[in-house]
Amino acid sequence: MDAKEKTPAGKQGATNKGKCTDNKPQIQAFNEYLSNHIATASMVAEATGIYQKNITRYKRMLEKSGQLWEVCKAKCKKTGFNANYITTNPDYLQQQPVTQLNLFSYEK
Repeated sequence: MDAKEKTPAGKQGATNKGKCTDNKPQIQAFNEYLSNHIATASMVAEATGIYQKNITRYKRMLEKSGQLWEVCKAKCKKTGFNANYITTNPDYLQQQPVTQLNLFSYEK
């Protein structure tokens, strides 16, 4: 029996759906895409070809390291459901003034 005949039927004719087609690691492709775009996880999955579950993992890793931010919550252009739009580019963040609140007044 030839080696080609031993491959499972499910493996033959497999496509690259859900796989990053370039030679970069998936997390690097995810990070680069979000450095130029603001998108939901579903939109990133469609644009990069990375599986949604992997994107969720990468999103959490970058959030914990302080390299990814949620910009706003709105309807996703792909799914139509409310979702967080995310980015890794700090230039896309809304500039909000930092206000220190005084909880205790020390007037004499």
